[in-house]
Amino acid sequence: MRLRALAHSRTGDKGNTSNISVIAFDPANYERLRRHVTPERVKAHFADVVKGKVVRYELPKIGALNFVMSDALGGGVTRTLALDAHGKSLSSALLDLEIPDEETA
Repeated sequence: MRLRALAHSRTGDKGNTSNISVIAFDPANYERLRRHVTPERVKAHFADVVKGKVVRYELPKIGALNFVMSDALGGGVTRTLALDAHGKSLSSALLDLEIPDEETA
């Protein structure tokens, strides 16, 4: 199943750093997200985009994860020729991440 079945997402940026929040639609799914949406998986998912490290911050009380990705925006908004300089489409791309169905988790 795709991550988008369990969560929504939002992005932000600062210089050449992008952050993506993943927020569970149902807080009961937070642990499942925490287990399967790891910094390593996010880094691998964005291997062609994110050149730096990926750090995950956990926000269990609101059922969310926040990923801060360094060296992720081609130099930053004022330095890149990328069509999506702010990285807003990264949230949609992350929601395509495949996670195991509940039975196989």
